[in-house]
Amino acid sequence: MESGVSARETLDRLITEDAERHSRQVGVVDLHGEAATYTGEACHAWAGGVTGTGFAIQGNILAGAHVVEAMAQAYTQTTGFFPFRLHSALLAGDRAGGDRRGRQSAAIYVVKAGGGYGGFNDRWVDYRVDDHPDPVIRLGELLHLHELYFGKSPADERVKLQGEVLSKLQRIMSQLGYYQGFPDGIYAEETRIALAQFIGNENFEERIDFKNGLLDQPVYDYLIQRFTGT
Repeated sequence: MESGVSARETLDRLITEDAERHSRQVGVVDLHGEAATYTGEACHAWAGGVTGTGFAIQGNILAGAHVVEAMAQAYTQTTGFFPFRLHSALLAGDRAGGDRRGRQSAAIYVVKAGGGYGGFNDRWVDYRVDDHPDPVIRLGELLHLHELYFGKSPADERVKLQGEVLSKLQRIMSQLGYYQGFPDGIYAEETRIALAQFIGNENFEERIDFKNGLLDQPVYDYLIQRFTGT
């Protein structure tokens, strides 16, 4: 595929060269969004897959074909944060019957160049729930936490650290022992030092601009709710 071979051609080559292809299942999507899926006849019923522009979905030991069809519908109708689109497909498949043996685990793994923490690796999203009565729901909760900690708000969704906005944070930091001054809402050196410690310990350093005194709105809302209950 790196050399320009299509998804269909790639899949055909994989199948042809695999002596155990009858028990294999695979999906391939190329750079142009063309997708191909394969399910060997020895896979456990129900087994099969569907494709669309930019996606390939397959599964085995499922409740039926309607499971992958529900996943495809959910994926195509969901927009925004790509891991949320994947999760919406997983949830739709799960609620359509999913694995006919029941529920136990769920996982999402997404890579993109420099997508990992601090850009040091390509693991953008890597979460799994190994043993839970409703694992897909729990996986969604982890994804929302991921977006809270590592997302990035557009310029119009960032709050300026000044006035009452900053005063509320100063009061919180004072209660927690980070800040000793008066909650005056002024972004001075003592406040910046306290914020660096507070935000760092809360692991939100990816979502604040210390130089310009800006904090992403979802993080501000979370901190206020967590420490004041309002």
